[in-house]
Amino acid sequence: MSDTTFADERIKRISPLRKALIRPELGGIVGTVAVFTFFLMFAFDSGMFNAQGVMNWSVVSAQFMIIAVGACLLMIAGEFDLSVGSMIGFAGMMIAVFAITLGWPMWAAILITFFICMMCGALNGFIVVRTGLPSFIVTLATLFILRGFTIFIPQLLERKTIIGGIREAAEGDWLAPIFGGKILSGAFQWMGDQGWITVFDRGNLAGKPVVDGVPMLIVWALGLVLFGHILLTRTRFGNWIFAAGGDAQAARYVGVPVARVKISMFVFTAFCATVFAVCQVMEFGSAGADRGLLKEFEAIIAVVIGGALLTGGYGSVIGAALGALIFGVVQQGLFFANVESSLFRVFLGVILLLAVILNTYIRRLITGER
Repeated sequence: MSDTTFADERIKRISPLRKALIRPELGGIVGTVAVFTFFLMFAFDSGMFNAQGVMNWSVVSAQFMIIAVGACLLMIAGEFDLSVGSMIGFAGMMIAVFAITLGWPMWAAILITFFICMMCGALNGFIVVRTGLPSFIVTLATLFILRGFTIFIPQLLERKTIIGGIREAAEGDWLAPIFGGKILSGAFQWMGDQGWITVFDRGNLAGKPVVDGVPMLIVWALGLVLFGHILLTRTRFGNWIFAAGGDAQAARYVGVPVARVKISMFVFTAFCATVFAVCQVMEFGSAGADRGLLKEFEAIIAVVIGGALLTGGYGSVIGAALGALIFGVVQQGLFFANVESSLFRVFLGVILLLAVILNTYIRRLITGER
């Protein structure tokens, strides 16, 4: 008997090129390479890639990244959450009301805000799975409800829509530095002493590095990306997320708890939005009723650029992170390249259209549709 192994004709062979084309991260990788190449050519001498420039676009990218992780997992599960932006504004305002107006300890204000927002996320998910209504409609309603409360509550209690004093209230708190602190300050001071990064040369800050540490916002972003990637690719729950978004009814037939998966993803999306909000109020030292505007759309665009299908069941957290990185680099890079900043919105529209076209082509490759 011959040792030759014959290929089974029933097994569809996929070429290496086809495997590469159907990777969800492809669009994000191509976009990242293109964006960095462009700004290396046209903005290299502007300071965009020195320590302070890198930190500027890294912080902006991290903001997008935090909410993109939650939006990505939810979209793969087959749902949308349009209330993310309003959740950011609402969460920040609740922290200010609890800590400043009511005088609670900052740690208590943060924890109760997380609880309230995650319960709002659970309510969104419960309504969607119990009624069968599109998540687009349910969370659109939540968007207006939360934004209305974000404006009404501070006006009722403080007669204004911006509440300050958060940075002072957070001094000495044990939980606040986890969201508003910095790490590796000693390493940056050492790099400044070695002349590797710029330091201040006059005044009280003489000798101090211009970049004095890595903000916790970036740490949270990287941590959430790592968590989301492991959850999605290395756990049974990750398989359930793909199954719930790909074909919910078929998933139920094989024992996947679709309702629990979807509700959990709504809760996680609210958690990510609240992390963003807490980091933001700690950075600015205040909460405003207009915070978070349009963030829900920016998160969805980052996820789509990262390769997720709008129909659910396909996507990548790494791709979403790359989409967020593209956002941050372009938003800050236009300033360094002396390009009119309003063109950022033009870029968003163009890149979204291109990403949807690419994703549609990928879906057809996967399903064999014409």
